[in-house]
Amino acid sequence: MSAATRADLLALDAETLAALANRGLVKRAAREVDAGDGPVPALDPDGTLRGTCPDGSTVALPPGTGLDGGSCTCGAPGVCRHRIALVLAHQRAAADVPDNSPGPGAPESSEEPGTPAWSPGALDDEALTAAVGARAVAAARRTLERGYSARLHHARPDDPQPVAELAACTVRFPVPGELGFAVTDAAQDRRGEMIALAVWAFRAADGRPAVTLGGRSGPDPDTPPALDPAQRTALDTALGLAGELLLDGAGHAGPVLTAAFHRIRDELAARSLHWPAGVLADLIGQLDAYAARAAEHRPEETALLLAELHARHRAAAHPGTAPAEVLGVREAAETPLRRVRLTALGCRVRGTATARTAEVYLAHPAAGTVVVLRRSWDVPADGRPPTGHALGARRIAGHRLDALAAGNVVSESAVRSAARELGLGRGRIAATTVSPVGASWTDLPSPLLLTDLDARLRSLAGRPPRLVRPRIVAESVHVVGLSAVEDVRYDAAEQRLAATVRDAAGNPATLAATYDPACPGALDALAAVLASDTVTHVSAAVARLGGRTVLEPVALLAGGTVVVPDLAPGGGSGALAPAAAPPADPLAAALAEALAALADTAHRGLRHPDRTALTRLERTADRLGRAGLATTAELLRTLAHALRDGDPEAAVRSWVDAAVRVAVATEAHREAVRRD
Repeated sequence: MSAATRADLLALDAETLAALANRGLVKRAAREVDAGDGPVPALDPDGTLRGTCPDGSTVALPPGTGLDGGSCTCGAPGVCRHRIALVLAHQRAAADVPDNSPGPGAPESSEEPGTPAWSPGALDDEALTAAVGARAVAAARRTLERGYSARLHHARPDDPQPVAELAACTVRFPVPGELGFAVTDAAQDRRGEMIALAVWAFRAADGRPAVTLGGRSGPDPDTPPALDPAQRTALDTALGLAGELLLDGAGHAGPVLTAAFHRIRDELAARSLHWPAGVLADLIGQLDAYAARAAEHRPEETALLLAELHARHRAAAHPGTAPAEVLGVREAAETPLRRVRLTALGCRVRGTATARTAEVYLAHPAAGTVVVLRRSWDVPADGRPPTGHALGARRIAGHRLDALAAGNVVSESAVRSAARELGLGRGRIAATTVSPVGASWTDLPSPLLLTDLDARLRSLAGRPPRLVRPRIVAESVHVVGLSAVEDVRYDAAEQRLAATVRDAAGNPATLAATYDPACPGALDALAAVLASDTVTHVSAAVARLGGRTVLEPVALLAGGTVVVPDLAPGGGSGALAPAAAPPADPLAAALAEALAALADTAHRGLRHPDRTALTRLERTADRLGRAGLATTAELLRTLAHALRDGDPEAAVRSWVDAAVRVAVATEAHREAVRRD
């Protein structure tokens, strides 16, 4: 063939081809091309790539459209293996040609060395219509009239693929300047519509991370739509119930109040107020745990949930804030996914006296997100609670938990919730298959796979506090490439194993895990694999704590095998090297004491203050003042005064002011970057 090439086809990697078709077709086409049974590519003057396969099928891939815009005489529906084989044959042939300049009619890449990263919003509606069709654009305009929101990940030099997270799906643009190769987990009949909505979102965003378009507010993305009266009423009712809980206290909450929370949670979800509904669901769980005298009830967690509900209400009412972001107004409650391929990142097991819960973390490469598959099992009243290792043999969607936690999952019956929880169905028609994970971790796109932790955490600077961020269950879970494991130590007092590790860029981090009786063998398994000198990657929740980067491990890739500590056998009897006591942090201790004092006050009820609670608030305020947190200290003193005066409204308002301040200050202190 000539030296002319198609830049758009050369940009398609195996992951993108698999997302546009499926992994099986890509592997079969690659085998045929490797064996010399692929088509011989030829480029027409107008840029159309043609080829004839050994079985007689003729393929044509015109420029400006995706693989589904091409044609093949084989008659197979959708993107067939012949089209994939033609792309692979073109890439192999181009690799052998010194001059790879674009041929006639071939689209030119919008990325040249030194130029800014590209945005899908730079392409006009004429190019959009050519890529997805007039019918899809018309459907998108109807959605625009109703209004929609999007969270955007703009292209960067270290992460060149723009991604739009819409309510119903995620859209990724892997090829610069080309919309036809966009990858989405939307159903095929809505693919073009979702691509159009993503393009318009990038066009309106002008570099911002989130945007709301259309609806009754008009097309101006700076004017978010107001809540309708029914939504406002439901949210006000939720705030009223939360106020009653604060005044009476969790210790005095009865079944009538809990039933009212159940009703309003369901109404919030029905009104698409998904994030407040999630807060109430967690709050109900805390109240149920207290009523059952279960160990999972934590007054501090209850206090944070009450503060979060009020914080979201206040943020939504703030001028310039989009309710969609803080309330989840335009998130889809459930999104059926088309045939989806997921890569397991391990599993965490949690236990109570009455139940065991397993959370399987699954990377969705096409969407650039992590979803969570959660299952719970009751503990028999007269039985022994199963360990994490025993749960590994339990089945989910027809497959063992330990296989799901360390495999590639392909499903035709997956459903994703607004919070990115995953549901898997069973059946012969909509099957779910599991295969070994292999090298899939190393093939994950950024930011699912991180090689530079410091760069990732810097990119998160300036994001809103957790109290008002979207309630995404696994927003901090990533796979991290490791270059070294330098030290492994165990703190017996804290029952905490910690290791000093370095990422692929050489940045230090602390990998830490705490003993859980539900998984007695986890720390031993973690220590053993860290000492093996074969660890290359870890899946973990990534956070900044006290200015240090901390990884809470879920699973590790060692010697090509995925190790899931929570599912490991053993009784926790291994000998571990002792660790020195961590350095004291007076500011963190003062904030923790403030949260505990507020939680105790809320648990007792603001209508039932006693001298001990008031003294504790004032003593804590003095401690905060000495630590330099004068404003937070004054908020606690104001609360103490309102409680002494017996003013319920002022007490609720003061408690919320103080709790929100303490929660945000604690998060800011944890994520602060130390300069030492």
